[in-house]
Amino acid sequence: MRTLYVRIMMTTMMIMIMSALISFIVANTYYHHFLKQENDEKITEIAKNVVEIYEESDFTDIGDYLSTLTVLGYQFYLVDQRGNSELFGASFRKYNIDHGTVESVLAGNTYHGIRDNPRKLFVTGFFDNELLNTIGIPVERNGEKLALFVRPNTVQQFGEMRIFLAVSIVVMLVVSFLFIVISTSFIVRPIKKLTEATKKIAAGNYHLKLDVHRRDEIGRLANHFSKMSQSLAETEQSRQEFVSNVSHEIQSPLTSIQGFSQALREHDIPEDMRQHYLSIIEKESKRLSSLSKQLLTLSFLNKGLDDEAIQPFDIAKQLREVVSSTEYQWRQKEITIELDISSSTVTGYPQLMELVWMNLVTNAIRYTDSQGIITLTTKQNQTTVIVTVEDTGIGISKEHLPHLFERFYKVDKARTRTDNSTGLGLAIVKEIIELHEGTIMVESERGEGTIFQVTIPKVFSPSQDGHPVDR
Repeated sequence: MRTLYVRIMMTTMMIMIMSALISFIVANTYYHHFLKQENDEKITEIAKNVVEIYEESDFTDIGDYLSTLTVLGYQFYLVDQRGNSELFGASFRKYNIDHGTVESVLAGNTYHGIRDNPRKLFVTGFFDNELLNTIGIPVERNGEKLALFVRPNTVQQFGEMRIFLAVSIVVMLVVSFLFIVISTSFIVRPIKKLTEATKKIAAGNYHLKLDVHRRDEIGRLANHFSKMSQSLAETEQSRQEFVSNVSHEIQSPLTSIQGFSQALREHDIPEDMRQHYLSIIEKESKRLSSLSKQLLTLSFLNKGLDDEAIQPFDIAKQLREVVSSTEYQWRQKEITIELDISSSTVTGYPQLMELVWMNLVTNAIRYTDSQGIITLTTKQNQTTVIVTVEDTGIGISKEHLPHLFERFYKVDKARTRTDNSTGLGLAIVKEIIELHEGTIMVESERGEGTIFQVTIPKVFSPSQDGHPVDR
C-alpha cells in the first residue's frame, strides 16, 4: 500500500521533473521564435568579417588562416568547386549539407542554415552541432571560388560553463530530493499522530491531547481534532449522566410501586392504608408515564421533524387554549391569570409550540402560591414575536439559573417540587424553541417570582435533518 509519505515524495519529484522538461521546451521555443534570427545575423556578420580579413591579409594559405581562428571557438568547413572538403576545428555531429546548397554558396549566395534550421522539440537549435546548422559564405582563394561554412564551437565556448551548469543542476536535484524526504517526514509525522489518535477514539478513549504545535493547516486540523475529542468526551459524559438520571428516575417509582404492591398482599392491613398505598402506586405510575412521554419527545426532537408539518399558527390563540385547559389548576389555587396578548401569526410546528406554552404555564401555576398572579404578554415586530410568562411565585436562586434548562436538573432547594416532576420539561422547551431558531431567557430571584421570555422568528428555514439552518 502506497503511504502518504511516498505519495508526497513521488508527487514532488514528478513536479520537479515535469517543471524542468517544460522549462526546456519553453526555452527552446523562445530560441526558435526570438533568438534564432539574431543568432543567424550575428554569425553571418562574423563569417563575412573572416572572409574580408582573409582577402585583405597576406595569408597565402586559407587553411593556415582558418586553423588559427579555431582557437577562438569556431568550426570551419571548406568546399571547393570540385567537391573536395576540408575541416578546421572540431568535427560536426552530422555532415548533412547537400550539393545544391554548396553550389548556391559557390555561386555567391549566402546560406542561412541557422535561421532556416528546422525546429526540434528536444534539441535546442543553438547547440545542434550539424553542418546543416551553419552559415555558408563564398570566399576566393587564388582566383578559385570556395564555399566556407561557419558555426560557433559551443563545446569550446561554453565548455566550463556547461560543466558548471551540469554540476549545479545535479547538486540542486540531490539537495532538493534530500529536503523533500526531510520535509515530507515533517509533514506526515503529525498526520501519523492524528491516525493513532483516531484509533484511540474509535476504541473509546476520548481524553486525548495532541502534542502538535504548528500554525499551518495541519496545526489547525490537530487543534480541531483535540476540540472534537474534548467534545466527544463531554458528550459521552453527558450520555452517561443522562442514562444514570433516566435509570434513577425510573428506578425510584418502580421501587415504590414494587414495595407498596408487596404491602397490599397482606390481608390484615386497614382499608384506609390500602387506599393510601393504591394512590401512591397510581401517582408513581403517572410519573413513569410522564417520564416516558418526555423521553419520547426528546428522541423525536433529536431525530428531526417532517417539514410538511410546518404551518402558520396564531400564538395568541394557543396561549388562550393553554389557559383554558389549565383552568382547573389555577382556579383551585385561586391564581389570577392576566392576558396582554394580541394576534401573532408565525410559521412552525404548532403542536410543539403548544407544548412550550403548556410547560411554561403549568410551571408558573405549580410554583405560584395561592392568590398569586400569572401574566402572559405578547409583543411583535416585523421579524419576531416575543412571549413573556411572568409569575409572582417562589422564584429561583441565581446560582441555579445557568443550569435550569439542563436535562434532569431539579432545583430542589429553591422550589418545592411535586413527585411528578422529572426535570425534563424546561430542557424540552429549550430544544423546541431552538428548533424554531428562537431563544429563551429567564429572570428570577428567590421569593420575587420568575419571568420567562421567549423570542421566536415569524418564519424559519429548517434544514434537511429537520433542524434550523445556521445563518
